[in-house]
Amino acid sequence: MNKGQIRAHFIALLNRSDCTNALADTFIDQANTRIKRTLRIPSMEKQYALTVSSASGVASLVIPADLLEIIELYYDGTTMVRIPLHEMIAYQKTGEVGTPQFFCREGGSIKIFPKPVSGIVYLNYYADLADLATDSAENTLTVIASDLLTYTALGYAADYFLDERGQVFDGKAGQFLAEIQEHANTAEQSGVNQVMRPTQLYED
Repeated sequence: MNKGQIRAHFIALLNRSDCTNALADTFIDQANTRIKRTLRIPSMEKQYALTVSSASGVASLVIPADLLEIIELYYDGTTMVRIPLHEMIAYQKTGEVGTPQFFCREGGSIKIFPKPVSGIVYLNYYADLADLATDSAENTLTVIASDLLTYTALGYAADYFLDERGQVFDGKAGQFLAEIQEHANTAEQSGVNQVMRPTQLYED
């Protein structure tokens, strides 16, 4: 489904003559924003790859604009450990180069230590859901979880209109969220091998 179809379904379920298309869009956008704060499923995963080829080493990488949450960073088979910023600052003062063991986030970048001089640093992360700016727009939710998006939006509408069906809408939204997350967790533990391919490849 696309946003226009989601809106039509939403309006039919809400069944109120005082809900305009503009209000419906606001509720759907609020639902989209709320869900992405909690939902973490494989279809939201992406990979960013930084190719390193610098004699002086690379101490940080730019965070992708659509990053919601870091899953892991690794280099040459080594998964890095997240540490506090003050520890990273102390480590980086040494200027050590080699296989990176640690990382931390600072503003719009991720610092790593030691500094690698060659190879590829991989960042696996959960990506932001695309905004639904037009009626034809789609994202992960509209494609695989339209019911979750619709009923979360209905919950916002019930709050706005003081509609007594709010608990019913919220209950269904919570049910759909739990089902989707449980299904994703079960699939991850089923033993099926999954391969992530870089969606972006950068060179230093």
